[in-house]
Amino acid sequence: MKRLLSTALLTTAMALPASASDLRQMALDYFEPLPSTIPQMPDNRVTPEKIELGKALFFDPRLSASGVFSCYSCHNLTTGGDDNMSTSVGHGWQKGPRNSPTVFNAVLNIAQFWDGRAEDLKEQAKGPIQAGVEMANTPETVVATLNSMQQYRDWFSTAFPEEADPVSFDNMARAIEAFEATLITPAPFDAFMNGDEMALTDVQKEGLVLFVDKGCVTCHNGVNLGGNGYYPFGLIEKPGADILPEGDKGRFAVTETAIDEYVFRASPLRNVGVTAPYFHSGNVWDLKVAVQVMGTAQLGEEVSDEEADKIVAFLHSLTGEVPTITLPVLPAETAATPRPTTEVMPN
Repeated sequence: MKRLLSTALLTTAMALPASASDLRQMALDYFEPLPSTIPQMPDNRVTPEKIELGKALFFDPRLSASGVFSCYSCHNLTTGGDDNMSTSVGHGWQKGPRNSPTVFNAVLNIAQFWDGRAEDLKEQAKGPIQAGVEMANTPETVVATLNSMQQYRDWFSTAFPEEADPVSFDNMARAIEAFEATLITPAPFDAFMNGDEMALTDVQKEGLVLFVDKGCVTCHNGVNLGGNGYYPFGLIEKPGADILPEGDKGRFAVTETAIDEYVFRASPLRNVGVTAPYFHSGNVWDLKVAVQVMGTAQLGEEVSDEEADKIVAFLHSLTGEVPTITLPVLPAETAATPRPTTEVMPN
């Protein structure tokens, strides 16, 4: 029934978008608007004190062994929540294996990383800090660094008042998660789903109908238009090795199950218009090209230039308003603060 409705809307949309109310109802069948309040985690209640501590930690490069890289290095909040590189550069100027996903709205994903190996943002926050090609640090050194500065000790005590020894690697991750939960970016598409039928242009409405009718919605649905399921990349036709590197088998590395070879978490599409390059390999820089690659690889059909232009127009309606963030003033190092190192350790 939904496909019949979308086909009927598509026929009308080629000349003039269908009834905006009908189109909005169709969108609500597949998508959800962003929440109006900060999402809460059942095991990590978000408080103003945790948010402020998490913000400081998010921006602090001293969580890395070199004192150069912070969470912000790969998740730049001024450029779409990622680093706009094919793959990120980390400790000792090593290059990571995959493209850095945006941190915006990431709290709403089913899991974190392209292969879903982190259950939530707390677990995700610990990964890069300990990865040899990223921040190359250890939990012990991180805790020693934070404990060496009285201001951090005070902030942790305020954020975790019921704990006798609040400065811990786990609490560091909890605070970062709390801050990242605030990084929600409401977009014109949310206004449309919330009842503003003029929030999308006619071309964007046509692109929305195409997005549903072509089947893109099969993997890219829900509140983040993706990020909520795992699918084979190259379901119908595998892309070339430049887009789908043969050595990266995706979720297989997590589950060691044959059916998970080249399976990845469907990329969330919010802010996709400002987060080039695309795919886990980061080798496609043009959003229109990415749309057409997905048409061939996942849907088994060619997406024409005209169709791709309209779908891209719709995707730009997912570019949201970035929350205003005041940069934190970080505590100064002390004589007890571990000194930075640029030594590259074996991975």
